[in-house]
Formats: sequence, structure tokens, C-alpha cells
Amino acid sequence: MQKKYEICLRLSKEEKAHLENSARQCGLSKTAYLRRLILGAEIKALPLREIRELRTEIHHIGNNINQIARSVNAGIARPEDARHGLYLLDQVYELMYQLAKR
Repeated sequence: MQKKYEICLRLSKEEKAHLENSARQCGLSKTAYLRRLILGAEIKALPLREIRELRTEIHHIGNNINQIARSVNAGIARPEDARHGLYLLDQVYELMYQLAKR
């Protein structure tokens, strides 16, 4: 869709800084950010680096737990496998607790 209308908008120094900061937090240009605001679209900030790292760590732990579950279902799991699975699950809870404390 071709954009054929232009609007000039005057902002104070503080308003401009707020717009730039808000758009940057969402990974959007100022124009894209304002368009989404006008259209009432949901605007989400990008996840913080810590959250992205935590999500990756939880994903790896989940993969390990799934491998343990497969071995249990196949009847080849050992008791220490179940203990290791519980340990991994405890790690997930600890990571989430540490993040929630911040």
C-alpha cells in the first residue's frame, strides 16, 4: 500500500526522547511505532537479553527432560535418570525464581 499522506508533528525534547526510546525498546522505527499506536495494534518491547538467555537455558533443560521421559517410556530408564530429571526441573524453577526476584 502506497503511503501518500504526510503529517508534520512537533515534539518537545522530552517527547522526542520518549518516542525514540519507546520505539527502540520495541525494535521499531519511530514511524512504524507511531503507525501501530494509531492503528491500536499491540506493541511489545523486545525481551531483555537476560530473558532470552533464560528462555534458551530452559529450552535446553526441557530437551534433556524429554530425553529422560522417552527412556522411561521405553522402559530403559534407570533410577538415576529420574533423579537427574528432577534435578533439571529444579534448575528451571531456580532460574525462574532468580529472575522474578529482580
